[in-house]
Amino acid sequence: MRLIATCLALVTALMGSLASACGTAAEVCEVEGGSYRLVLPKTIPQTGVAAVFYLHGWGASAKGALANQTRIGAVVARGMALIVPEGIPRQGRTQRDWAVRDNRPHPRDDLAFFEAILRDAADRGVDRERVLLSGFSRGGSMVWAVACEAPGLFRAYAPLAGAFWDPLPGRCRGAVDLHHTHGWSDGVVPLEGRSFRAGEIVQGDVFASLFILRNTLGCDARHPPIKERVGEGLWIRRWTDCRRGRLDLVLHPGGHTAPEGWMVRVLDWFEARLDDAPPLERTAR
Repeated sequence: MRLIATCLALVTALMGSLASACGTAAEVCEVEGGSYRLVLPKTIPQTGVAAVFYLHGWGASAKGALANQTRIGAVVARGMALIVPEGIPRQGRTQRDWAVRDNRPHPRDDLAFFEAILRDAADRGVDRERVLLSGFSRGGSMVWAVACEAPGLFRAYAPLAGAFWDPLPGRCRGAVDLHHTHGWSDGVVPLEGRSFRAGEIVQGDVFASLFILRNTLGCDARHPPIKERVGEGLWIRRWTDCRRGRLDLVLHPGGHTAPEGWMVRVLDWFEARLDDAPPLERTAR
């Protein structure tokens, strides 16, 4: 019996050490539905840390997303955590993907998967009331889908180079703070969208996505009260007259990529939302 008890104690200790290892870019965190990677700052206060929850593009991976040291450095320098989930391939494919609403079946309920990650990350020191959902390309489209279908799941949203796919939603379920960035010359996800397979699958129009969200937020005007040009490369439009929530659009002259300083700009915007605006009401999905 003593031998059994000793073995159980060793197994428990080993499991505890493995769980604590989750928190660096090299370690994989397992939850129901899949896995994710987590980078934590060196110091975690009792109140927990804010976090960026980043969705990689189609065919990419969590490990690949974490190869971007600039992104990691920008997040950790603010005392925030970086959460990077792993997409899952559709049947018959190898490229990792997200359950974007695009008129096709998907193998996983990504909203439930994200909820499981948030619960696990909260146990490791992340304040789930201060998590920004961001993502690139197909991951950016998933950000739009979550913001529309489960607006209270994250504190704010920052998609990059991705929007709704057809069929477009008629209206979203609640208020959000959303900061969208897109390249004027993007040929992979054009601002006007594009179709595949003779129109069977259609990327939505970015401006149509913005129109739907403005209606949901109750913005007073189609054109924004604030229009800015930053240097030679960025055009920024801010809808600050919405009855609830906030909507910002940043256009840059490049293609399907992040403009220089994108992560820093998004973090500045997110921190301002945390400081200046109360949390929006959670809406159950």
